Parts: sequence; C-alpha cells; structure tokens
Amino acid sequence: MSSDAFPSVRSSRMKVSEVMTTPPVCVAPHVPLVEVARQMAEYAVGSVLVVEDGVLHGIVTDRDLAVRGMGGSLGTRARVDAVMSPRVITVQATDDLQAAYGTFRRTGVRRLPVLEADRVVGVLAIDDLFLDVFRRLADLLGPLAGSVLREPPAPSSQAGSQG
Repeated sequence: MSSDAFPSVRSSRMKVSEVMTTPPVCVAPHVPLVEVARQMAEYAVGSVLVVEDGVLHGIVTDRDLAVRGMGGSLGTRARVDAVMSPRVITVQATDDLQAAYGTFRRTGVRRLPVLEADRVVGVLAIDDLFLDVFRRLADLLGPLAGSVLREPPAPSSQAGSQG
C-alpha cells in the first residue's frame, strides 16, 4: 500500500539519522583481524567500518572474518583491509528512511554506513528498521490493547455451574 493512502505518514517522513546506530565502530585499514574480532565482540556488532582520516574505505562483517579471514587461511595476523569489502553502499543521514528501505531491497545488504558531508556518522542495519517497525506497532497497539483490557470479561457459558 502506498503512503499516498496515508497522507499523515507521508508528511512526517523519518530521516535515516533518526534510527541509525551511533557511533559506528570503526577501525583503520592496517588493524589485525584479531583486533577487529575483539571489537565486534566488545561492542556486540556484526560489522565494523574501515575508516582512515575520516574517509570510508570499506566494511568488514563477521562473515568476512570467518570466510575470507579464517576460512581463507589468512590467520589472525592478517590486516582488515585483506578481507574488507571495499565497494560499500552508503546512505546519507538526511535521506528519507523510505529511500533506505529501497536501498536494502535493491542491494540485498544488511548494513549501510551512514554519511554526512562524506564523513561516517553511523550505521543503519536491517535490525534498526525492525526496531522502528516494532515501535510503530507498539504505538498503534497500545491504545487498542488498553481499550480491550478495560472491557469487562465476556459472560461465561458455564458461569455458576459446578463440574
């Protein structure tokens, strides 16, 4: 269903900056894979951005570490730039969230670095979108659930009978 059916939704479009995760976890291209894995564990993230002097050079995911790093026999001494994906699809912090949904659909990626004036300012993950959808559903269901809970219970067909 298009947003045209809901004019209020169209007029209150959210920006990527409202749901992105900040600050992003970033490492320099020369950082060893073992350090990247440690940071992923410490910050409980599935990807790390490879950034140098504020410029995005790539992204490395937990899958990259496992498949290209350890699975590719590079070992823990290898540098992150050996396993990162250098072609990174990004979104702008000021982009409409609907545009980000389209980017996820079109590209099949699970994480999008967020830029502002060519500087990395966050990461937008599919999980962030799920959380946004769940919050919106809770907002819609909250009043409905409250009214249902305030209704008296329906009469029981076995009221007063002893079995």
